[in-house]
Amino acid sequence: MMKILGLVSLTLALASCTTFDAYTGEEKISKTAIGSGIGASVGAVIAYLDNKDTDSRKRNQRILAAAAGGAAIGGGIGYYMDAQEAKLRRQLRGSGVSVERVGDNINLLMPGNITFNVNRADLQPDFLGVLDSVSLVLNEYNRTIVVVAGHTDSTGSEAFNQGLSEQRASTVSQYLSGREVLMERLDVIGFGERQPVVSNETAELRAMNRRVEITLVPVEA
Repeated sequence: MMKILGLVSLTLALASCTTFDAYTGEEKISKTAIGSGIGASVGAVIAYLDNKDTDSRKRNQRILAAAAGGAAIGGGIGYYMDAQEAKLRRQLRGSGVSVERVGDNINLLMPGNITFNVNRADLQPDFLGVLDSVSLVLNEYNRTIVVVAGHTDSTGSEAFNQGLSEQRASTVSQYLSGREVLMERLDVIGFGERQPVVSNETAELRAMNRRVEITLVPVEA
């Protein structure tokens, strides 16, 4: 029951979730169009973490120990995530990656047109520099769980889409690990076609659903 209430709260909180166009820096009109979809995908990530590791204290201890004895954020979670969000926005402006804030979580939405070619799971070379920028911020703000989630549109079989989403998420996670992001922080999941941010009615909308999202969840005391 608590998990259900938590997901509802995340969805309701989207009224204050800000999404900016990565090219112009202006607030997107798609905020209302895709806001509920983004909230649902972040909520699915939180539910996944809860179901995977029911003892969050032990999980957080593992991450902090791997981070050379770093202390938990404690009561300054909002400030810590604010600072991280601001730096990500500066680093990623003009990259094609959208930065969204949902509560104390930060979500990076990476559309498929800049990350992967159609039906492929190898990163486009032009996107590697973007992930390098993400890695720099993740390593500076190392008291977060980093969940890399793959998503597809509804074309193709459900089984194929599930496998492709997992492969793409794994590719991004492996690249981040190669840039010194701690493996203890990284979690990978593929949602296949189950978490669209918009409908799949047109080619343009389907392109928005073909994506990888990186959700940053604070490690709390």
